[in-house]
Amino acid sequence: MQSKSVLWIFVFVAFSCQQNKVFDRYTSISDGWKKQDVVSFVFSAPDTTNPYNLFVNLRTTTAYEFSNLFLIVELNYPNGKVTKDTLEYLMAKPNGELLGSGFTSVKQHKLSFKGYNTPFVFSEEGTYKVQIQQAMRHRGAFKGVDQLEGIIDVGFSIESLK
Repeated sequence: MQSKSVLWIFVFVAFSCQQNKVFDRYTSISDGWKKQDVVSFVFSAPDTTNPYNLFVNLRTTTAYEFSNLFLIVELNYPNGKVTKDTLEYLMAKPNGELLGSGFTSVKQHKLSFKGYNTPFVFSEEGTYKVQIQQAMRHRGAFKGVDQLEGIIDVGFSIESLK
């Protein structure tokens, strides 16, 4: 009887955590993330009144060799407005251990894009497009990393704050 209770609690918690996700998609990366490869996601604005948090999601392996990650993230609005950000994320502890969740060699990273300081409200109705590109380089190098190893999935999610 106790195992059924534990199962129901697990199902309830898993379902509750998913209810606030409005959008959640991934693209697999094979043979390393090339610097010219742009990962895109297209979605409709959920509404123009409620606040949301927007996230870039990554799955990495121990082949990821950097302690940080630079991304160029572009958000294209339905009526032509474009915002473009160069973002830096901490990916590992000082001892080299990857941050993120997961018990295996694959780690899940949920990186804030919009909404972390002030909740993000979609200002226009319609179809949006987010584009994500890696912008890594070795210390002191001008040229970017041609092929970034250790990132196996790139995702994007939108979570309602209500």
